[in-house]
Amino acid sequence: MADRLAGVPLAPYTTLRTGGPARAFTQAETQDELIAAVAEADRDGEPVLVLGGGSNLVVSDDGFDGLVVRVATRGVEVTPDDGRVRVTVQAGEDWDALVARCVAEGWSGVECLSGVPGLVGSTPIQNVGAYGQDVSQTVTGVRVYDRVTGEVRDLTAAECGFAYRDSAFKHDPGRHVVLAVTYALEHSPLSGPVAYRELAVRLGVELGERVPLSDAREAVLGLRRGKGMVLDPGDPDTRSAGSFFTNPVLGPDEAAALGLRAPGHPRWDMPDGMVKVPAAWLIENAGFPKGYEKGRARISTKHTLALTNPTGEAGADELLALAREVRDGVHEKFGVWLVNEPVLVGVSL
Repeated sequence: MADRLAGVPLAPYTTLRTGGPARAFTQAETQDELIAAVAEADRDGEPVLVLGGGSNLVVSDDGFDGLVVRVATRGVEVTPDDGRVRVTVQAGEDWDALVARCVAEGWSGVECLSGVPGLVGSTPIQNVGAYGQDVSQTVTGVRVYDRVTGEVRDLTAAECGFAYRDSAFKHDPGRHVVLAVTYALEHSPLSGPVAYRELAVRLGVELGERVPLSDAREAVLGLRRGKGMVLDPGDPDTRSAGSFFTNPVLGPDEAAALGLRAPGHPRWDMPDGMVKVPAAWLIENAGFPKGYEKGRARISTKHTLALTNPTGEAGADELLALAREVRDGVHEKFGVWLVNEPVLVGVSL
């Protein structure tokens, strides 16, 4: 098993650049090392934080009083499957590097998820999605270590319980350690049907049309860069956890109430009378424009949905103070509660 280190600061391992020291820290480079590290800590009653790319975490300034296991497993296995291809990827692989390979190889189905930071292992947990695609459309199985039973299990997509930015993993947090993910992709030089209007406009096509994979990837990367959503050491707006709040999904009564408060607000109609509302619009129209600052924390100058640590000096407490001000301001103005998307470690909103 890899060595355990004491007092390793966690801020450098998160895209928000927050987080105090870990009581113990180790890096797992194989599935066996990952399972062994977590299992040993569980036997000893030691808290465990499984750390991937750190792109969806807000870690306490006090750090983590337990074992942090950084996932560094590698490997991609490709299996042709009757015009499709099954790609089984170790949890520690970089997500965008995988997407770039899929585009280069002519494997269609994840191209609109270009530029999303983080590792493969986090994609089924968050049901990562962007620009009309999410991983639930292509994930066929997830290999996990079940910390309750001590077994390695292969979960089907149905067992993952995917929903909008959600999965069964989020409803039983900490139970499963993702070891590998299998995606079923189409062998095609063309993207999936373009399903997001902003992307269609960028590409100059109609909704539902397909475009060359590389065109889809470059268009998505361009849109994300314009919003500070592609990691760039030279861009302080990318010191963030991406979208800090999910787009609220309202029931019919909630949607009607919002309609009275904000006639003509942007909305996406969903099944069963549900309505999705853009959180960015709610934030900006509640009085929090791009670049709004609270202490050393700031709303991105490019996109109101991202909270940033532009100098790298803001602590988690400062970022969460800004998040609370935004959340409470939106509720006061519109009667809608925003829900954080990043995982909060040792802190609460």
